[in-house]
Amino acid sequence: MPIIATAAWSISKAVAAHFPSAGSGLARYAARFPGVEVNTTFYRRHRPDTFVRWAADVPEDFRFAIKMPKTISHEHRLKGIEAELDLFLADIAGLGKKLGPLLCQLPPNLRFDADVVEAAFAAMRARHSGPIVLEPRHPSWAGAEADALMRRHGIDPVLADPPVIWKAVDFTLPPRYIRLHGTPKIYYSAYDDAEIDAFIRLLPPDGWCVFDNTASGAATSNALTALSRLPAASREG
Repeated sequence: MPIIATAAWSISKAVAAHFPSAGSGLARYAARFPGVEVNTTFYRRHRPDTFVRWAADVPEDFRFAIKMPKTISHEHRLKGIEAELDLFLADIAGLGKKLGPLLCQLPPNLRFDADVVEAAFAAMRARHSGPIVLEPRHPSWAGAEADALMRRHGIDPVLADPPVIWKAVDFTLPPRYIRLHGTPKIYYSAYDDAEIDAFIRLLPPDGWCVFDNTASGAATSNALTALSRLPAASREG
């Protein structure tokens, strides 16, 4: 079943009626959605017991997509990241089987460098066998060499909206991770039903569609619409 999620689990008053009234914010969110994308890990470390607590607060089939720290992507710029990866993976280990994809979002000025990327991907795969998705934002990543390296290491490209590197037509296989930031005003604009339907049709059974247009509160409402648009067979698992 595809996972429909938002970035974080904020529930505004406008959509509160769609969720249970009791429980923690995460538990209430997880009563409706099968996963969530955690972005706060990009900015700072969390205590390991935080992830243990989160895992205990959600159903068994719930999954957390976790954003890699900026120390890896923006400060080290994918170079010499072994120690940072070890620290990050140790911190999130408490999620156990509820850990979903690891998201690595790169800075807009980070060009593709085959040697650097090969070493970085090898370091990631030496430590983690689960899904890893990549959202680069420099046009040099659009080439065949970058694509080949990602395929070789099993790193999935992110289909982002607004598109920066790849558009939907560039995917030869269904995108396994879609991040919807809001168009035309990034982080703010809501998606209409037709736009949501178009993205949902792209998802494979193991895909994620994450609404990141959180600044205006549109993400949760859009995600609820997307959840209702899944084929009945998918919703039933």
